[in-house]
Order: sequence, then structure tokens, then C-alpha cells
Amino acid sequence: MKKIIKIILFLTLTLLMSLTSIKANEKIKIGLLIPLTGENSEIGESIINSVGLAINKINNSSIEIIPKDTGSNPDMALDAAIELSNLGVKIIIGPVFNESLAYLNKVNEITFLALTNKNNNFSKNIINAGINATSQLRAINRFIKLEKIKKTIFLTPDVSFKNEIEVAISRSKIKVKKNYIYNTDPTKLTEQIEKITRYQIRKQNLQDEITRLEKSDESNKELLIERLKKRDTLGNVNFDSVVISDFDESLKSVATSLLYTDVSPKEKYFITLNQWFDESLLKETSSQPLYFPSVNKSNYEEFSSEYYEKYNLYPNQLSFLSYDLVGLVYYLILQNDNIINQTMFAKKTLFKGKVGIFEIQDNKINHILNFYKVENEKFKKIF
Repeated sequence: MKKIIKIILFLTLTLLMSLTSIKANEKIKIGLLIPLTGENSEIGESIINSVGLAINKINNSSIEIIPKDTGSNPDMALDAAIELSNLGVKIIIGPVFNESLAYLNKVNEITFLALTNKNNNFSKNIINAGINATSQLRAINRFIKLEKIKKTIFLTPDVSFKNEIEVAISRSKIKVKKNYIYNTDPTKLTEQIEKITRYQIRKQNLQDEITRLEKSDESNKELLIERLKKRDTLGNVNFDSVVISDFDESLKSVATSLLYTDVSPKEKYFITLNQWFDESLLKETSSQPLYFPSVNKSNYEEFSSEYYEKYNLYPNQLSFLSYDLVGLVYYLILQNDNIINQTMFAKKTLFKGKVGIFEIQDNKINHILNFYKVENEKFKKIF
């Protein structure tokens, strides 16, 4: 990290409050492009609430937040962006969904801090601020090196983000023995995992060894046979760790299939992507230990508590990211002599926010994530 960037700027809202204030007659206009109507309206409301918390912390009356509804629709997102541009807005947090970015290159005088975690960019004026797959795989790669793991395979579902995983594998420079694409249909999943883990071969190996011992003259064969009959398979799999690129029930299904094929997390590393401390994983004791990269847990819990105390609701993950982005924008404006333009985001600098440490590079915000282990029904920090 030191070879790339020598200075870390600590982007805490406490620090921002101590910085030189902008003149009272100069407004900092920050737009929000969020879904306020439709099935995703709760996400938009949560983002507005978190932005409100950030503004209260900064405590500068010069900041003006202007929300506009995208309705999770690219045409509405473009119309809303044009409205904000006409109001003099040059920085927008949002949109939320990748599809809503499609036409925003037409408003190239505005910089968008999109909340998507996709690796691809629609335009140079869009910075993807979500926790992308490359950031996550870099953290996983660090863990693999730390544990001196030699052979890693990926299990990636045959869904829309599979290409994103493939790109992230390349960008993160993680050494992968093979990336297996699997069908999420439960009736096909176990059969696929059986092939990947050579389950039938290992099962036959066990039966062959029992048969051999039964026909042998070895003095302790009864004891050896008794031990073998307590096993399900004989022989090793050709990997030391498996990265399951999945979430929720699909993740649990893959872990269950691995257990069924006699691959245990006690013997092989089970690793997955950012799970945002999904508490349902704590109950999956048979799949533990399970490892994953994520944001700073202490900060996330602190933010959630503050949010709940204020709104009597729990925030979603995107609102946590939005909180940091308000502070980032405010800080960069101050560092840019109160001039709002796209050069604000050009410097390759590390920042430290609630989410953790991150940098802006190649129109993406790359997060330097922490790493956690689910074990004994607890989340434990590795680094």
C-alpha cells in the first residue's frame, strides 16, 4: 500500500467540522438520485436519513441536499439529473442501481457517485462507489497469502454478476486453480458439486479399500475396516480453499452440498464475499468457520445504533455508504478551494471513513476491507 500512496487522509466527520468553513453566502449543493417511489422507495428513504445524519455531524448550514426520485428507472434518472443540473448541482450521490446509469453520460458536467458495486463504467463522469468485487477479492487474496493457502477454487453462480467475478479475479491478481460456474437450481447443484469434489470417485475409493482389507491377511484389518466404515469417502480434493461467490440461501445451499460431499470447513477454508454480517450465518454451525471480507464492523454497528436512535429503524447497507460519501464530497470541496468540479476526484489518495479505508481510482472507489470469520456463532475480526 505504501508503494502506491504515501499519504492517508483521515476522512472523519469530526475532522471535517474543524476545517475552514465555506463562506456563508456560498451554497454547497449536493444532489441525491434515489428511488422515492415504487418497490425500492424504502432504500431511498434510508439514504435520505443517513445523509441527514452526516449533515448534522458536519454542522454547516451552507450544505444544501436536493433529492430527486429516479423510480429505479434510467429515463427518470436522466430527467432528474437534468433538473439538478439546471439548479446548479455539480455533484450527485446516486443513482442506486446500475441500470439507472445508462444515460447519465448526457449530463457530463455532473459527477455521479453511484452506489452500485459493479466493476463496469458507463461514463467518465460516473464513479462507482459500492463495495465492488475487486475490493473484496483483494482482501481475500491478502487472507490467502496470510494463511499460505496454495490451491484455491471459485464457485460462482451462473447469474448476472458472474462476469464481474471473472473480471475481479483478473484485477485482484488472486491465484485461482479454477473458477467453476454452477447452476443455482437445487436439483442440479449437488450433482455439480459432486463432480467438482470428485465425490463418487472418493466414495468408490473408500469401498475399494474396505474390500481390499477384507480380503487381506493384515492382523489389524478389523480395526482398520471399522474406522473406514465411519467415513464417507477416501482421498483428498484438489483444493485447499473454496471461495463461494454467493449470498443468502444460495450460499447456504452450496455450503451444504460441500458438506454432503464430505468437504468440511474444519479441513478446507470456506470463504465467501461480503455478507454484511448476516446474522443467519451464525446459526449455520456446520458451515463454520466461514470467512469473508467486509466493512469495519464496529463502525457499522455504531452507525446502525445512531441511526436507530434517531429514526427508530435500522438502516440498509447503502445508507451506510451514503453517510461516508457526504463527508467525502464536503472534504474534497474544501481541499479544492471551494471549487466544485471533476478534478476533485482526480488525485489518487486514500481516505478513511466509517466504511473503512478507500481510494478513488479509474472511476471507482476501491475499498480496503477488513476480514472476518464466523465461528462459534460469532463474528471475529482477522485483520
